[in-house]
Amino acid sequence: MKKTLLVLFIAIFSSLSEAQNAHIYLRVNQIGYLPGDAKIALAFSGSKQSISFELVDVRDSRRVWGPVHVRKNSGAYGRYHYHYLLDFSTFRKSGTYKIRILKTGEESVPFRIGADAYHDLANKMLIFMRQQRCGYNPFMDQVCHQKDGRTAYGPMPDGTYIDVSGGWHDAGDFLKYLMTSSNTVGRLLFCYIENPGKFPDEVVELGHPVPNGIPDVLDEAKWGLEWMLKMHPAPDELFHQVADDRDHLGVVWKLPSKDSANYGWGPGSYRVVYYATGKPQGLGKYKNTSTGIANLAGRYAAVMAMASQIWEKDLGDTVTADRFLRAAKQVYRMGLAQPGNQEGTPYLSPFRYHESTWADDMEWGAAELYKATGTKKYLGEAITFARKIGSTSWMGKDTTLHYQYYPFMNLGHYELYPLVDKAFQDTLSGYYRTGLQAVYDKAKKNPYTVGFPFIWCSNNLASALINQEILYEKMTGDTTYHRMALSARDWLLGRNPWGVSQLIGFGTHYPTEPQNYLEYLTHRQVTGGLVDGPVYTSIYNRFKRFIQLSRPDPYAAFQSDHVVYHDDWYDFSTNEPTLDGTAEAMVWMSFQ
Repeated sequence: MKKTLLVLFIAIFSSLSEAQNAHIYLRVNQIGYLPGDAKIALAFSGSKQSISFELVDVRDSRRVWGPVHVRKNSGAYGRYHYHYLLDFSTFRKSGTYKIRILKTGEESVPFRIGADAYHDLANKMLIFMRQQRCGYNPFMDQVCHQKDGRTAYGPMPDGTYIDVSGGWHDAGDFLKYLMTSSNTVGRLLFCYIENPGKFPDEVVELGHPVPNGIPDVLDEAKWGLEWMLKMHPAPDELFHQVADDRDHLGVVWKLPSKDSANYGWGPGSYRVVYYATGKPQGLGKYKNTSTGIANLAGRYAAVMAMASQIWEKDLGDTVTADRFLRAAKQVYRMGLAQPGNQEGTPYLSPFRYHESTWADDMEWGAAELYKATGTKKYLGEAITFARKIGSTSWMGKDTTLHYQYYPFMNLGHYELYPLVDKAFQDTLSGYYRTGLQAVYDKAKKNPYTVGFPFIWCSNNLASALINQEILYEKMTGDTTYHRMALSARDWLLGRNPWGVSQLIGFGTHYPTEPQNYLEYLTHRQVTGGLVDGPVYTSIYNRFKRFIQLSRPDPYAAFQSDHVVYHDDWYDFSTNEPTLDGTAEAMVWMSFQ
């Protein structure tokens, strides 16, 4: 009897496995496609298939295109050995559609084709930015961290109070970094400069839903700019970080207004603010390996110089513009005096931001200062720094330290490009091309055509890749890497093994359990946030002792020995939305 039951069990199990193995899964960009885009969905299976597919209108399931037959296997990825490219690029008619597999009737999620497919999405990403605000949070209508902060490593006695309230929380925690916040402001300003029509005026500076005559993207940038000014309290002083990983002790899920972290002045009281010394620092067991401050100084100068031009020329506010430009000049001089990198400062663990490049930031700062002032020395210095950094990047690498090559694409080359002669323009575009080609060489080896490494915050890298291709194409007109950029965009918007858009609230299937305290505690969606994204399984396995998934994994069938993603409150390695990643994604979104 036992033997009969065992045989029956094996037969049932084998039957279920075969059925799962033969199933055809469909993956598409869940937002959709502009009419002229390459439109390539993916079907994959555990067994060889002969696939015929068609496009149907969601209103009546009527066929509008096809059928097309696909036999060619484009190769294995993860645990599935058969992938088929479903190319419907020739179809350009506006509407909302699904892909249907004729043999099985399997249908994709709906998607849009049309010039309006991405309408208002860049603007909606500002919703996430506003809920990251520290000081006053319009999402909760509450104040927090009013006692930021007391100094460490500064020229004044340790524990001296300075007002560094405001700014943004970095991710799902309450730390604040000049490193990421300055880049966030820079991306917001760049979005406005390049695509001003994508950002309406719907809220005031505090985030309340009342127009104030200023595009909302500039209101949000101003929130970050004012905090950056606080972090530079004197002409030769710069602070770089508020709080540290003591933030993670105690209660895991807490509202910012109820933060009880203790930095030595009592629970929920003052938090430490670290001075940018450009030397190793760390008040606990671990220290960073800082060598200078030019990474922060160059980025700071670039952002303030950009802001000065916008506030003077577009908003007519010369007083504010002068404040910004003065700060840009002062901090840029500090960067010249202290070349090298200021890393994030740890306390309890070795995890930190390991930024190791700085010439790219100084190039960007010098280029923006030249545009703001017309002073020739800035142009000469920008060219020198551009040559120094060249094509140095994460692009083409299989792994890096966390945030080692930050920011993940060098905006300085693009900003310098129109200011130099043709020969040096070719050099600058060549730097971009070198990086893009390195990623392309990897991307063409897999059916998703993605070539960025799945290190922590892989979605930031994907976004930076898209942005670099967009800017390279604007500089040169060369479309060699255009389809690769679209593949990275489509990956982020659901054409990935899990079928999950990586932007909260965008698409049909998106993260519903992101590691974000506001969404967890209030059950209000933090629309527009970009989560960290998939990581190598080897990386996740190293983090597993810190991660206990809160539920059975709904995407278990699509995890592999290569890469994993979890839509789970507790997986900070793949499902935590970040401030700077969202700003990076907002750039490419504003170009759609």
